Amino acid sequence: MLTLVSDVEMLARFGRALADPIRCRLLLALREAPAHPSDLADQLGISRTRLSNHLACLRDCGLVVAVPVGRRTRYELADPRLGHALDDLRAAVVAVETDRTCVDAEEKGCCQ
Repeated sequence: MLTLVSDVEMLARFGRALADPIRCRLLLALREAPAHPSDLADQLGISRTRLSNHLACLRDCGLVVAVPVGRRTRYELADPRLGHALDDLRAAVVAVETDRTCVDAEEKGCCQ
């Protein structure tokens, strides 16, 4: 049972990050391997500006970190356990039910 406010806030922050399909795709891509923004934008088929906004949100949520590599910046999951958590969460959701759509699926928001 979660009793600490900080536990609830952390889970809510993670949930808000996952509430956007692009951020989900980013987290899943970074689960596979660290990447540079230009590669992520190409992989996801979105503009670099849009990608930058989503990466900023994920950084603010504490889920990804920016690692300077020379003159470039590489992004990776803040902790390898996040990759395992994503795998476990995906497996649990698929095991429960796959033919449901969340009522609030159309709402967008950031991690604030």
